[in-house]
Amino acid sequence: MASSVTDLLIGKIVAILENEGTTIASVRDEVDSIKEELRSMKAFLVDAEASTAKTEGEKLRVESIRDLAYDVEDIIDEFMYHMYEKQSGSRFSRRLHKTICFPKCLWFRRKTAKRLQKITKKIKDIPGRNQRYGVGLVAGATTSEDIHKLVQNQAESSFFIMENELVGIEGKKQILMGWLMDEEQHQTVISVVGMGGSGKTTLVAKTFNNERVKRHFDCYAWITVSQTYAVVDLFRSLIMEFHKSRKEDFPANLNAMSRKELLELLVNYLESKKYLVVLDDVWDIKIWREIKVSLQERQLGSRIIVTTRKEDVASNSFGVRSHVHHIQPLLKNEAWELFCKKSFSSNEHKTCPPDFASLACQLVEKCEGLPLAIVALGGLMSSKKLLDQWQQVCNSLNWHLDNNPLLDHVKHILLLSFNDLPSQLKHCFLYCSLFPEDFSIKRKRLIRLWIAEGFVENVKGITPEEVADGYLWELCFRSMLQVVERNGTGRPKEVKMHDLMRDLALLTAEKEKFGLVYDGREVMEDISTRRLSIHKLEGEFKSWPGMSKIRSLLGFATDMSSLTFSNTLVCQFKLLRTLDLEDVQIGKLPGAVVYLFNLRYLNLKGTLIEELPKSIGRLRNLQFLNLWRTKIESLPPAIAKLLNLRHLIVYRFTGNHLDFTENRLAFKLASGTRAPSNICKLQKLQCLSIIESEGDTGRLIGNMTQLRSIGISNVKERDEIDLWVSIEKLNLLQSLILMASNEEEILPVKAQCPPLPHLQKLYLIGKLQNVIPWFSSLHSLTTLLLHWSRLEEDLLLQIEALPNLTKLYLRNAYVGDELCFRRGFVKLERLELFNFASLKNITIDEGVMPNLRYLWVDSCMQLKTVPLGLEYLSNLQTLGLENVPMEVIRPIRKGGVNRSKNRSSDSSLRSINLRRFDAV
Repeated sequence: MASSVTDLLIGKIVAILENEGTTIASVRDEVDSIKEELRSMKAFLVDAEASTAKTEGEKLRVESIRDLAYDVEDIIDEFMYHMYEKQSGSRFSRRLHKTICFPKCLWFRRKTAKRLQKITKKIKDIPGRNQRYGVGLVAGATTSEDIHKLVQNQAESSFFIMENELVGIEGKKQILMGWLMDEEQHQTVISVVGMGGSGKTTLVAKTFNNERVKRHFDCYAWITVSQTYAVVDLFRSLIMEFHKSRKEDFPANLNAMSRKELLELLVNYLESKKYLVVLDDVWDIKIWREIKVSLQERQLGSRIIVTTRKEDVASNSFGVRSHVHHIQPLLKNEAWELFCKKSFSSNEHKTCPPDFASLACQLVEKCEGLPLAIVALGGLMSSKKLLDQWQQVCNSLNWHLDNNPLLDHVKHILLLSFNDLPSQLKHCFLYCSLFPEDFSIKRKRLIRLWIAEGFVENVKGITPEEVADGYLWELCFRSMLQVVERNGTGRPKEVKMHDLMRDLALLTAEKEKFGLVYDGREVMEDISTRRLSIHKLEGEFKSWPGMSKIRSLLGFATDMSSLTFSNTLVCQFKLLRTLDLEDVQIGKLPGAVVYLFNLRYLNLKGTLIEELPKSIGRLRNLQFLNLWRTKIESLPPAIAKLLNLRHLIVYRFTGNHLDFTENRLAFKLASGTRAPSNICKLQKLQCLSIIESEGDTGRLIGNMTQLRSIGISNVKERDEIDLWVSIEKLNLLQSLILMASNEEEILPVKAQCPPLPHLQKLYLIGKLQNVIPWFSSLHSLTTLLLHWSRLEEDLLLQIEALPNLTKLYLRNAYVGDELCFRRGFVKLERLELFNFASLKNITIDEGVMPNLRYLWVDSCMQLKTVPLGLEYLSNLQTLGLENVPMEVIRPIRKGGVNRSKNRSSDSSLRSINLRRFDAV
């Protein structure tokens, strides 16, 4: 853990030194010297990362290297900032600088060289100091072997937990037993997957130990695999376990056998036997490739159970029949019951005293249904009999998690997943802890922050966004982040951290000076962290010593204002790389922001800002600028100077899209932003949404060939030719938004569309003369929105066969009285029908939309009945009827719908939402 942050830092510094070589040539000797030292330091830290063992001396050594690397980063960044200041003035001021200020500049360069020399000396002094004080491994350090034994002991203990001590396990056990003892004769692999401490091993142990299960098989074996294993040892363990299960003596010379001999013995032994094998705590699918040769398929009904924290392991096909069981957190009532059993075991009926209920609820909620944490925390609290003691634990749970021996095994088991991460993923994971507790983090926001921070490695032929997207997938696959919502392609759209994982990540981030969360409760006298996340601000945002070293500032305190975020304050953050003020209620962006030379990321989404500084073009390193939901109506001409900009998001919502007084959908959902004509100079732009079409906009966007997402408002019929000529040049286009200038303007999409093989999202807002014939060619399309199309012909025929369409939003898109879904829509999961003024009937034929989970019908006042064919939607989870006639809703309200036909009601339907029907 300790070296991962330092490793990133040193890697970044080496890159800076190499990339900016010409600028810092005046201190070349010192730069070359320290670069070699940094590379050696990085090699040391990579080796240190491989070892979990850390003595206090080693920790101090890593800390020293980290602090020195931070010092180097400060010196280089300050030098670059100084050079930028001198070079970014007018031609006259630069000439003046050369003649008058040159001595001062020379002095600054010499000062930089001396500072680097001093750090080089400190680096070279580290080995001598270590030797002097005997820094190295000593008894008492926690090693990876110790943690492996802890995990194995935890697994063995699972066999001996009494049934009355378990909660919420019976139903899950019955599912596993059903798969183990069905009539299928083919070999079957059953994967049980979930985050560390979720109860995987306990569930499988209780199933494995069931006498009915044991009698069903000729022999059985349980092996804890863990992260480090030797295949020959696994073969020996299998042989011993199989023999013990049949009360047979195993060969005496087992330890002397070679891999080939062990394999031959296993294959022959299992040749005519139906076996059960549990591979507990599997971290890599390669274990299956290595061991499956010994577990051959004989069609005798054998079963293998795999427990793992990693989704990619669980979802592997294994080449045989397979099932996956995802361990879900305990329900609230189950978590409460388990906590009370552990905390109040001496009380009658093991119930919580009323005085302790509030604090007990806080602790249970912190565990978020994680059985290991609930049991450990319950055990800790069982020894505390006073209310004050409970309050102290609630107030300092992070400290107890880090220092209390009773919670050590929770910390170690959760941190196993963290320790298994590659270096880059460790930084990305730690970064997530800077968001507030239970915060749903948007995928795009997160990966853009990672890129701006420098966490994402350069991979030839792949964009940084795609690499970062892979990082997010990996963290989710490893159960390190929880997926809150997925997009149309199945990628995580929003994620969150488990509270306890976040607490542990925060502890690491603070120790390593990686990042700090400020909640307004503690007085900060000095800041030694690189990243500051402000969650609450009580009073004024003061200037603290050390603020000049901060590289990232995240603001979540909605009570921040323009007064607290002033020019004076911004000047303290002169080396800032990322500034995220999403939803912070400031009305003006301080002018000093334009002097943040290092700034890569600026998020002003949801602020009250009305304009950007005219000199915004000074931010020449800016890559991401988010102005969504601000009050900015036009961009200054200097925006075209941001030549490194990759994402520019600049539109505003126009308010509530429903006008209930007239019961119709408002035409204008969002407003684009006026952009200067020279915006086409931004050749690196990947995302531009939404700008107003003015003059030659339609023709000029074709110059930005890296665009993957484009949104244009105020589109007119006369723009048609230029617009589609430009779109044809955008070979990478994945998302397209076109918005007509008014509700009577016909959208210019009647021309034959150029091939759009990568288009995934299409939003058309405005009137259409007829159904677009090229809709059916959009084979990659996952999301389609038609708003205010007012088509007279059936639009479903052109889109029903789209193979990847998962979301369909139709809003005032059709003026007919009947909508019939007769075929197709094989992947559709979400369907929303808004404001169909004449619609009387919605019909869904059997076999159509087999994967639909969400159906919403709103503002259809001529509707005669609920959609016909609901009984065929076996996966439907949410049905919404809003602003429809009372005769449609009344039967549902009174329970009069024929539910015997409605299979969706009997299986997966979770909610029927009838909001606001009385208001109509």
